[in-house]
Amino acid sequence: MEIWLNQSYTDDFVLLGIFSHSSTDLVLFSAVMMVFIVALCGNVLLICLIFMDPQLHTPMYFFLSQLSLMDLMLVCTNVPKMAANFLSGRKSISFLGCGMQIGLFVCLVGSEGLLLGLMAYDRYVAISHPLHYPIRMSQRVCLQIAGSSWVFGIIDGLIQMVVVMTFPYCGLREVDHFFCEMLSLLKLACIDTSIFENVIFACCVFMLFLPFSIIVASYARILRTVLHMHSAQAVRKALATCSSHLTAVFLFYGAAMFIYLRPKRYRAPSHDKVVSVFYTVLTPMLNPLIYSLRNREVMGALRKGLDFSKLQDCQPPL
Repeated sequence: MEIWLNQSYTDDFVLLGIFSHSSTDLVLFSAVMMVFIVALCGNVLLICLIFMDPQLHTPMYFFLSQLSLMDLMLVCTNVPKMAANFLSGRKSISFLGCGMQIGLFVCLVGSEGLLLGLMAYDRYVAISHPLHYPIRMSQRVCLQIAGSSWVFGIIDGLIQMVVVMTFPYCGLREVDHFFCEMLSLLKLACIDTSIFENVIFACCVFMLFLPFSIIVASYARILRTVLHMHSAQAVRKALATCSSHLTAVFLFYGAAMFIYLRPKRYRAPSHDKVVSVFYTVLTPMLNPLIYSLRNREVMGALRKGLDFSKLQDCQPPL
């Protein structure tokens, strides 16, 4: 056992990746990198707009800035290493680097899932109890919601990273993925990990269905409130403010449930890698687009920022 542990700390893992060097895969790799750049720029821009525009200093946009920060960190956790390996031809990743990828990935996915659930509660209070909204969603409450999401994800990520990286690994140490995905890594362990995998499955069920139950309960109450509204304009406003969040929820939870809640006999590495690209690259790109293109306040802040830049450019030098 000691020999295996020592070997685990000294030897690298090999990431088999998702792309070959065929012409088709070169096009697909270029497309993924374009999506990565858009996700990077979109989330940075959204964070800056929310920070700089006083009209966006509300609980909803504070949570949205935290969501964008999580998405920004998520795309930077796996994609740069995948791109570096593809372009250099080297597929290795150090033991420490693999552990860091697992910890960060689990932390960010867990934090984002819980934050999306708690954002549904924010929408419920805003629509069903608008007069009590400033009290129920005070600055202290918002900080507690965001902080609990981060702490929950960090603890989960640290626990899973420490446990997974203490297993002994042997053989070719080839991870059939484009990043150190935990389930793919466990296949290389030299010991039986079935008990730990069952624990992980139970944790995934809890991590997905706890926030998902908050979402379902919140939107059930929102629907009841909307059905009692007499103004068509109020109904449209309520539905518009929820549609962006619901779209983000379906994108995130649909992909996460597909990967982590399927029975083992239905899992295929090729399917997992494609879906992983979807919710580690594509979803972080779509979130800022969903919340900006369908949101008047964000688009207004963007226009003000562009107008201010034009005025600065037009001013003569002193």
